[in-house]
Amino acid sequence: MTNSLRPHGYQRTPLPQEAAPTPPSPRTEEPGQQATTPPAASPAGQKPKQRDAFFDNAKYLAIVLVAMAHSWEPLTDSSRTAEALYMVVYTFHMPAFIVISGYFSRSFDMRPDRLKRLITGIAVPYVLFEVAYTLFKRWADDDPTYDFSLLDPWYLTWFLVSLFVWRLTTPIWKLVRWPIPLALAVATLAAVSPDIGDDLDMQRLLQFLPFFILGLCMKPEHFQMIRRRSVRIASVPIFACAFVFAYWAAPRMSSAWFYHRDSVQELGAPPWTGPVMTLALFGCSVVLVSCFFAWVPRRHMWFTVLGAGTLYGYLLHGFLAKGSRFWGWFDEYQWLHKPLGEITVTIIAATVVTVLCTPPIQRAFRFAMEPKMAWAFRKDPAEQARSRTTPAS
Repeated sequence: MTNSLRPHGYQRTPLPQEAAPTPPSPRTEEPGQQATTPPAASPAGQKPKQRDAFFDNAKYLAIVLVAMAHSWEPLTDSSRTAEALYMVVYTFHMPAFIVISGYFSRSFDMRPDRLKRLITGIAVPYVLFEVAYTLFKRWADDDPTYDFSLLDPWYLTWFLVSLFVWRLTTPIWKLVRWPIPLALAVATLAAVSPDIGDDLDMQRLLQFLPFFILGLCMKPEHFQMIRRRSVRIASVPIFACAFVFAYWAAPRMSSAWFYHRDSVQELGAPPWTGPVMTLALFGCSVVLVSCFFAWVPRRHMWFTVLGAGTLYGYLLHGFLAKGSRFWGWFDEYQWLHKPLGEITVTIIAATVVTVLCTPPIQRAFRFAMEPKMAWAFRKDPAEQARSRTTPAS
């Protein structure tokens, strides 16, 4: 069985910069990080490529939904409305992050500079925050014997290790003829494999894989289609229907189905439900992700700049989200389970994660999330050759 102390994963959300109408740039930006293309990389007389406001807006809005959903989780036992909202949001918020991560991984290959970015932008933050979360649990939950384990991601870090593996296997997925059906087959097999184990949170890694592959297969024109006015109008009744269905299903269906962290046997369902639920949840998630993208603003907004810091908000808000459970805030303050309390909790969650995405927080924690680590790598032979042939100024 998976670790019950890590019920809801999040998203490094992560999403690299690139203008949607243009082909992917040679340099792949990691999710949640600011574009830092050096001036020398741009031809003379050309400006560096600008970030696309649409994707930064989508990242910020998705990370807000992540934090809000985490704040609703303790309220779902006492509020059917909170449970319904929780199920609807969980259907699409992580898939949206993963689709965009896949979309911006299209140009990934084994080039040395991209492998370095994979290590410093994903692997290193994973190690640091896995250690930090473990120390935090030991202190906040009064559990000094809780073990360190880099093979068993705790809470939010599952997304980092999954993204590392997904991106590392990108060249393989770009070779196969039918990547999305193959990814769905892999996810289905994982869903009916109760002995797959907790190492690297493999259930989530494999069950969320189709969304990454979907993003990998998408083209700029697909996002243009989603952002049409007709799709935006249609999304309103679709979201309404999704909420009504979730309200009906809340007392009848476990929300654990949306976490994708367990096999169907572990959820108490027969094996034949594996293919059915895998395809059904994938279809529902794709529809709601499309509806979400349809309402994401295309122009520059006040929160657009925060889209570059979603990794920070994602990882840092986990301390408060888990701390609120460890310290029993939702048990101590019963008014939080009333409608006014639920609204208050939602506003606080959105505010906190917004602050954690701001540039001052990014500067303070960049050492952990975007380390340079030039000392750890050999210099690229191509760079050495360029440096030898470049005349001194």
